Order: sequence, then C-alpha cells, then structure tokens
Amino acid sequence: MNTVNRRIFLRATGAALALGGCANGIGGGGAQRLDARVDATRDFLFSRYPGTRDLANKSQGVLYMPLITEAGFGIGGSYGQGALRINDVTVDYYSATRATIGFQIGAQQYAHALFFLTEAALGDFRRSPGWAAGADIRYATPDQGASLGKETTEINPVIALVFGQSGLIAGATLAGSKYNRIIP
Repeated sequence: MNTVNRRIFLRATGAALALGGCANGIGGGGAQRLDARVDATRDFLFSRYPGTRDLANKSQGVLYMPLITEAGFGIGGSYGQGALRINDVTVDYYSATRATIGFQIGAQQYAHALFFLTEAALGDFRRSPGWAAGADIRYATPDQGASLGKETTEINPVIALVFGQSGLIAGATLAGSKYNRIIP
C-alpha cells in the first residue's frame, strides 16, 4: 500500500470510528446532560411564568424541549431534544423535528413545553407517531415572541407554550412537526 492510500485508509477508518462512537448515546452521559437542561428549562418557566407550576401539577405529563433551533429562507426546519416527565420524573426522551415551507426568513432558538391535561391525551401522544400539521404566522425577537395560528393534532387536550425566544424570524408558513422517542 503506498503512502497516499495508507493515509486515506487511516483517515477514513478514524472518521468511521469517531462517527460510530458518537452515534451511540448509551452510557455517554447524554441523558444526564439532557435532564439537567430540562431541569433548568422547567425552573426558568416556573419562575418567569408562575401559573405554569399549577398547570404542570394538574397535568398528567409535561414534555419539556429546552432548546429548539430553527432557521428558514423559503424552506426551513428546526430540531431539538427534550424529556417527557410524569410526576416530575423523566420517563422518555424525545426529539422534535419540524419542516416548513412558505414565506420565511431568519433564525431563532426557543424552548417549548407541552402540557398533557388528560391521561388519554398523554397515552395518545406516547403511542402515536407524533405528527402535527399547522399553518401559522409567527415572529420572535430578543425582547418578545409570539405565535398566531391554528394547529391540528390528534392529541387533545394539550397546551403548548413557546418561551425564551431569541433570534429573528418572520413569515407565514405551512409546517409539519414530528416527535420521536430517542435514546440520548
């Protein structure tokens, strides 16, 4: 094997091993890091919006998504990870993926929480593939954020709160979101 082929082989093997090691989150401390982020997000939500503590206490479960990153220019997307808590104990981890199309430009980061008010709604979410479809008009600035729209889901009643927005994004879009159970 000549020197160039050997270098290419070693680099490719090293990259494959590195990627393979990163892909397996079991035993990697990912769950502890995600739980710490969820704790910080929950504490921020409760301190900033005190009524959410009562809402969480009345809920059968809460899905906390500490950081969703979204960007779009005509076509956009977002991704984040979080944890489903029942009685404030993590029972599952989820990722949220969203694709959007329409007039949009910008990027933002935010947190959100889904409050499942009934056992049936929580059970439907945990058993379902988690798709939601909607059309919305939204904006977010470092000082304020809001969402105005209509979303259709199969899981009712569920209250969704978006908070902690930073960045700048504007537009009117059609979107599809999916929550997937993950192993961090």
